[in-house]
Amino acid sequence: YVYLGVTAACAMAYWLAGMTVFDALTHSFSTVSTGGFANYNASMGHYTNPAIALISTVFMFVGAINFSLHFIAWRTLNIKTYWQDSEFKAYVLILVVVGTAAALYLYYSGTFKTLGPAVIYGFFQTVSMGTSTGFTVINYDQWPVFVLALLLMLGFLGGCAGSTAGGLKIIRVLLLYRQGIVEIVRLIHPNAVMQVKIGTKSLPEGIVTAVWGFFFLYMVTFSLMALVLSMTGLDLITAFSAVAACINNTGPGLGTVIYNYAHFSSFGKWVLCFTMLAGRLEIFTLLVIVSPAFWRR
Repeated sequence: YVYLGVTAACAMAYWLAGMTVFDALTHSFSTVSTGGFANYNASMGHYTNPAIALISTVFMFVGAINFSLHFIAWRTLNIKTYWQDSEFKAYVLILVVVGTAAALYLYYSGTFKTLGPAVIYGFFQTVSMGTSTGFTVINYDQWPVFVLALLLMLGFLGGCAGSTAGGLKIIRVLLLYRQGIVEIVRLIHPNAVMQVKIGTKSLPEGIVTAVWGFFFLYMVTFSLMALVLSMTGLDLITAFSAVAACINNTGPGLGTVIYNYAHFSSFGKWVLCFTMLAGRLEIFTLLVIVSPAFWRR
């Protein structure tokens, strides 16, 4: 019910901003589910109305939040539920910092002549890539390489756990960051007894180990698939960004895959199909299925 309510609100906002009823419905499902499909080749760049970009930004952001938080906030009628969650606060902080950096760079590099459009479309593209939605705006391929690379790396972080977003998920990134801080402090104070905490809760060692294992397999899968894809004759930027976009379920990459993958060979497409499945199933599930031990009695 929460998901349908958010989707209905998104469709209504799109319609009020000038979309047709059909476009509003299709884009609302694509936005809230962070799917990124659009009715037009130019994606969201088909619409020149900044209001539509703002609406998309808001509902992509909402769609990548843990839906358990939406449910609790709805049941309790208390929005403080969001700010009590460490993952949500980290999610907001990351998007604000990256969005601000992208917007300012777009403005000072001359990509946009005024600050307003730079902020609107800078944050739109930041949220689109950070939530693994993959919507793009017009002339996205003409943006500075720094911004494109920044947004591609942001796609690795993904959205919150319990959402439709891809990527590593913010809660895992937050846990890895906290573990890194703990290890630095242990080097300074070897006898200190420290635990990784999320909020006020200490996490068992097994959870930390499992997250490190997931991160290792994620990076190994990314590296191997990028190397295999480079065997098809693609340049390194295209190969690595294509695999990054697929394993994170983002869509747009860099180089020749900034908009589509139509020119890839059949073998290359199969590699990316496997990569998308691995990313969507979060590595472990797919590796278990292809493991010989799974099929033994």
